[in-house]
Amino acid sequence: MRKFGKLTLLAAASMLAVSPAQADALNDAIAADMPSLMDLYRDLHANPELSGEEVRTAAKLAAEARRLGFTVTEKVGGTGVVAVMENGEGPTVLLRADMDGLPVEEKTGLPFASKVKAKTREGNETYVMHACGHDTHMTGWVATARQLAARKDQWAGTLVMILQPAEETGEGALAMLEDGLYTRFPKPDYALAFHDAAGAPAGYIGYAPGYALANVDSVDIRVKGVGGHGAYPHTTKDPIVLASRIVGALQTLVSREMDPQDPAVVTVGSFQAGSKHNIISDEALLLLTVRSYGDETRAKLLDGIERIARGEAITAGMPEDRMPVVTLRKAEFTPATYNSPEFSVEMAKLFEARFGKERVVQSKPVMGGEDFSRYRRADENIKSMIFWVGGVPMAEYQESLKTDKKLPSLHSAFWAPEAEKVIMTGAEALTAATLQIMKK
Repeated sequence: MRKFGKLTLLAAASMLAVSPAQADALNDAIAADMPSLMDLYRDLHANPELSGEEVRTAAKLAAEARRLGFTVTEKVGGTGVVAVMENGEGPTVLLRADMDGLPVEEKTGLPFASKVKAKTREGNETYVMHACGHDTHMTGWVATARQLAARKDQWAGTLVMILQPAEETGEGALAMLEDGLYTRFPKPDYALAFHDAAGAPAGYIGYAPGYALANVDSVDIRVKGVGGHGAYPHTTKDPIVLASRIVGALQTLVSREMDPQDPAVVTVGSFQAGSKHNIISDEALLLLTVRSYGDETRAKLLDGIERIARGEAITAGMPEDRMPVVTLRKAEFTPATYNSPEFSVEMAKLFEARFGKERVVQSKPVMGGEDFSRYRRADENIKSMIFWVGGVPMAEYQESLKTDKKLPSLHSAFWAPEAEKVIMTGAEALTAATLQIMKK
């Protein structure tokens, strides 16, 4: 299996021009549906909604699922949608797409670019954009639903297609599960999803057996001090100096305490303290993101953060009642995404047979987070897989390899995937996988 990398992908790109995937009835049917799907995509792109506010989006797509013959339930876990189609005895397969946009002002220059404004939970007005490509996921979800509804003679079992809110805040999957996703509706034997990728050519598929995405923790460290006049520092306990020591010491947590072959990240994303040149504040605040894969590694990182914060405070002579307060934001935790290894390899072989080996690439796990992980976490007997579909136009991708030109990343105001290829590849892969799992 090829791995993502500049040389292998550049070579594969040249092969792709002379060895396209063999067309068949499924490919032809999705291609014929693309004009309608692109109309839907442009509408979704131009009308994004923030996490937990996906009211218009959910209603529009729920109506489409009903038209196809699904039994549809709305407002699951907030704005989530569950569409069920029963078709005799067989496995239950869950297919998921996420719906939310991001508080980003779009700068792609597309004729259907979002101009939407909304208010955040904090009451701040913001522009909204599908800067993570969830509009391609939803359109691919609809394309898949249409194909499977039209092919009921080819599969047997129960199809559960869900539209999930609030992926970007890490809340949506848990909210749907807590609202009875596995009790009010058939519990899946398999779970599948795809995500567009900003680092791979459009139409390429990437997959990672085992860990694919990381545990994501948000940690606050409130560093206490004794404030005073900046001209008389000896009368104070400076929290900025102490917090700076904590930031420096945290760098050793990964570099000197973790096995070098066990990936981990501790990033201090925000350092807030003070209000004026000549005032030593009495408090500083550090905001951290912590990434890992295994539960043991996660526990070691979180314990280490608390130990380092306390140890540096003791060294600075802080009394017990002025120790730093370390807070783990449990509501924001997203567990690591684990692709069932044998199932993922099986699906990859299916994709290779359909799209050609040059377009199916085994990739490395990433330190990004994804709450798709929760569907398997809730029942580890479920075989699950999330895979990536490249979205970078081939010419732009090849130019970036030759010139080191920086490509827009996910969450960028400039991210504009080659939507037709993402949607078509994602839908064809999801449909083919489902037909394989549920074949009569």
